[in-house]
Order: sequence, then C-alpha cells, then structure tokens
Amino acid sequence: MLNIGKQVEYWRNGAMEDWEVGKDLIGRNRFRHGLFFLHLALEKILKAHVCRNTDNIAPPIHNLVRLAEKAGLGLTQEQQNLLAEANEFNIEGRYPELLLPVPTQEEVNNFMVRAEEIFKWLIKQLDHQ
Repeated sequence: MLNIGKQVEYWRNGAMEDWEVGKDLIGRNRFRHGLFFLHLALEKILKAHVCRNTDNIAPPIHNLVRLAEKAGLGLTQEQQNLLAEANEFNIEGRYPELLLPVPTQEEVNNFMVRAEEIFKWLIKQLDHQ
C-alpha cells in the first residue's frame, strides 16, 4: 500500500536540500548549476503537492507548469510564468548542446528573489493542507 505521507515528506525534504545546494552554487558563481538545482527544488516541492493532492505517486516528468497543473494548484499567471522560465534551467542542465548564454549576476539574483517567493509559498501551502 502506498504511503502518501512518506512520499510527500520525501519530496519535501529533497526540495529543501536542493534549494540550499542551488543557493550555495549560485553564491560561488556557479550560475548554470545553481539554477538547475533551483529548478530541481521547485520540481520536488511540486511533486510533493501532486502526491498530496492526487493520493498517488508523482509522475516522472520535469515540466514545472505541468506538475503544478497535475497538483491542481491555483497559480497566478505570474507564478505560472516563473515556473515556465525555470523550465529553461532544467533543459540547460540536462542537454548541454542547447546551452543558452550564462545569465548575469543581476539576472540570477532577480530570478532567485522571484523563485524564493514561490518556493516558500509552495512549502506553506503544503504544510497547511
């Protein structure tokens, strides 16, 4: 029998760890890798929501917008846009032949502020369900 609570906790813990790794990498000017880990953290917290809200395991996909849809989260257009933007970092991390220009420190900082806002919101929503 599937233990949804354990699934949710697994994804939540992984998300928290990957968020910290991403911040650490960005702090050491490893932008491409750091942004990949921020995407991974968002992916995992969304998978926790999918588990919680569907009472099933999360699908093996990486598209943040699709995961948010599967979780039934009522995201704003701004939040959806941020997730779509973050999807680019997943592709860059997995397919180096499609590398985009390395973002500037300012671009990374701007993204981190916006991503942290939705990351914290997703954790808060998960913890209050």
